[in-house]
Amino acid sequence: MKNIRNGIIALAAAALLGACSNSLEDEAGLGVDPTGGAGAGGAGSIEESSIEYFNVQVGDRVFFGTDSSELDSAAIQTLTRQARWLNDYSTADIVIEGHADERGTRDYNLALGARRATAARNFLLSQGVPAERIRVVSYGKERPVALCSDESCWGQNRRAVTVVAGGPTS
Repeated sequence: MKNIRNGIIALAAAALLGACSNSLEDEAGLGVDPTGGAGAGGAGSIEESSIEYFNVQVGDRVFFGTDSSELDSAAIQTLTRQARWLNDYSTADIVIEGHADERGTRDYNLALGARRATAARNFLLSQGVPAERIRVVSYGKERPVALCSDESCWGQNRRAVTVVAGGPTS
């Protein structure tokens, strides 16, 4: 009985560690397949017009370097997919949230978050998404997704998140 209990505890711990690892890698944009390998049309497929599809398949966030609001190639790829989806589903409105890591003053980080959200907005505008469908807000360092004082968390917090505020199947 003791061996069975220890086995169950070990399995639960392994599952918990695996779940934490995948969510952290996914948040950091490190190439984890957000579909769990289901792929388009598979048993785990999501309705393409849904907000869930946008968040999981298209990608709802882009990341930035320290003290930067410049879009790198990964951000441009994600924003290009966002623009395609938004142009396909023209009833969807969005809010782009700008975020920063914990370093720096509140005012500095609010301004940096605004520049990051604006950079994402400007790219989407350049791809034909109408301005009246996009709202921008900055949270600076006030809404971190990861809490620790090192690069593993700071990198996850330097982001712009596109939130679908209304849409075809919201």
